[in-house]
Amino acid sequence: MAAIPGARTKRRKRSEALTAYAFLAPYLFIFTVFMLFSLIYTVYLSFTRYNLLRPPEFWGLEGWERVLTDELFMTKALPNTFKYVLIVVPVQTVLSLVLAFAMDQKLRGRRLFRTIFYLPSITSSVVISLIFVWLFSPIGVINQLFNLNVNWLGDQRTAFYTIMLVNIFTTSGTLMLIFLAGLQDIPVTLYEAAEIDGANKLQSFLYVTIPLLRPVLFFVVTVGVIGGFQVFDQIFIMTEGGPVDSTTTIAYIIYKWAFRDTTIKMGQAAVAAVILMVIIFVITMLQRRVIEGSGTAV
Repeated sequence: MAAIPGARTKRRKRSEALTAYAFLAPYLFIFTVFMLFSLIYTVYLSFTRYNLLRPPEFWGLEGWERVLTDELFMTKALPNTFKYVLIVVPVQTVLSLVLAFAMDQKLRGRRLFRTIFYLPSITSSVVISLIFVWLFSPIGVINQLFNLNVNWLGDQRTAFYTIMLVNIFTTSGTLMLIFLAGLQDIPVTLYEAAEIDGANKLQSFLYVTIPLLRPVLFFVVTVGVIGGFQVFDQIFIMTEGGPVDSTTTIAYIIYKWAFRDTTIKMGQAAVAAVILMVIIFVITMLQRRVIEGSGTAV
């Protein structure tokens, strides 16, 4: 008789597990087909010669050698991608944190400002890019407003920085809301205790807010890094990698090799995609160790 409750418990646990897997099945299917299979197949294609018109031919490390010795990839796409991430991620992180801190104050009209700052994040990146193409054209609003004569997107000295500005403008609103949620989750009693101990606003921010925002900070930086390394749509719409390949990134060169090159270098595009995946993975792991390590030191 004592075994019956145990059997019922096992059946209930099995039923709960089956129910959970039933709810997870659509996600697991999408993950397996569109992510796991795609990842494995991309790695396979990186060792083949493939042009979409004939079956892939295995050719070993030839594709890797061509990519790693390709002048456009090594001297333009790779450095440009790192430059983009190193500039955009810190700027958009700091800007979104400042905006979140301002929106967390009891200011009149803060809901309206939240909506204004977040609006670009929910607008199509294609639409935003086209608007900025118009704003930064040689006869556009920016030049006329400030009485300038700059070809912002046609000059290799300014084109990449203009695209960076667009990306910062469109992503800061989303990151602001994430930071704002983290700020509002910090108990007010901690600030009151810091004030009793004699801490001023800056000290409370540095020693209470920042340490407690560390998990949110890691998430925001991780999302920013991944998005930065994968930047494509603004470049495709605004410059198509020009002028003189000054805005070509890894993501854009993958698209160019796979679908626009006259020889259709799908195998080399797969190599570049695998390299991009490895870079993102390594940097994400490194920044996790850095942020968690700084957390133990605080």
